[in-house]
Amino acid sequence: MSKEFYVGWGTLSLINAGLAQGKNRSGLNWFLLSLILGPVATFFLVLSDKK
Repeated sequence: MSKEFYVGWGTLSLINAGLAQGKNRSGLNWFLLSLILGPVATFFLVLSDKK
């Protein structure tokens, strides 16, 4: 895969970590989950309520 793919995936993971912290959730856990699930993790994070 191209280098841009990995950069985009990593950027998405960082964005998800920030979103998670804004919802009082663990940024590290969501970062690691996003590395595995990518956009699917973003979908679940956006739909989740604030803790």
